[in-house]
Amino acid sequence: MTQTDSPQPPPNRRRTVIGRVVGGVIAAAAIGTAAAGSIASASTGNDINASMTIVAPAAAGGGWDGVARELQQAQKANGLVNNVQVVNMPGAGGTIALGNVSVLEGQPNNMLVGGTGLLAATIQFNSSATLDDVTPLAVVVEEYDVIVVPADSPYETLDDLVQGWKEDPKALPWTGGGSFDQLVVTDLALSAGIDPVDTTYISSDGGGEAIQALLNGTAKAAAGGYPDNIDQIEAGRLRALALVANEPVEGIDIPTAIEQGYDVSLTNWRSLSAPSGLEDSEREALTELVLESVATSEWADAMERYHWNERIITGDELDAFLKDEETRIRGLYEEMGL
Repeated sequence: MTQTDSPQPPPNRRRTVIGRVVGGVIAAAAIGTAAAGSIASASTGNDINASMTIVAPAAAGGGWDGVARELQQAQKANGLVNNVQVVNMPGAGGTIALGNVSVLEGQPNNMLVGGTGLLAATIQFNSSATLDDVTPLAVVVEEYDVIVVPADSPYETLDDLVQGWKEDPKALPWTGGGSFDQLVVTDLALSAGIDPVDTTYISSDGGGEAIQALLNGTAKAAAGGYPDNIDQIEAGRLRALALVANEPVEGIDIPTAIEQGYDVSLTNWRSLSAPSGLEDSEREALTELVLESVATSEWADAMERYHWNERIITGDELDAFLKDEETRIRGLYEEMGL
């Protein structure tokens, strides 16, 4: 557990979820129990403008942590909240933090950072706490994956890669920096008519390790976050074959998978939630605080540094969005045979 008021540099390495639970649940639970006490002591009273604890469900340095710290800075710099602190609570793909926040019923001065990976973890690990046990406030940003191969790869287009993959799915190993990336690979396999169960996927511990697996030949292709890969793409070490987005993105000169005939558009969105048991007025005030925070110049600067894409979803639209995403992700896990 880490508490801090100091911003951290924004390397956007997502923690791997696939295969992390065995041997770690007991230790993660102990961390979560200790952190829960810190949440309770950090927030005094229910005045959200007086104090706020933002929980990042992972260790410092990852994507969730980045959202938490940039939100903290935006709120402090603009006087939106007098005392804001970040609590890092890693474990079990974020579900340890989710479980601890879910029991803070009626305490509005706590926020939990989450997103696609946390929703996926609740399904993969069949966690007792789900997003139904907290109060969703907003989706604020999304991050795109890119499909990449080494620069000297024989696959020059996404079609080339898919054709080689189809010939012998198990013989073309994929990698990625986390469980979200494996979901993207699964979605691409389904769109290409390949059984995901036949795919060889090597889970890496973050985007940096996935890139190394490509460069040393361990893997032949990867799905990974655009921020994690852009430096290697621009340096000419990796070749980008597709951007995983609904439509072309201004400033990113990579054709989308959809443009190339593959209906793959799963994005790594990031969200904010609060404990359950809040009054409607408290949920509205917290949602407004989030919207004020992401309208600041500090947040705009963070968006540029992290290569985030703004996507604001609140209210009834958010509830419907989360339901649809759960159905979609649950279906992908079923296709993986998990």
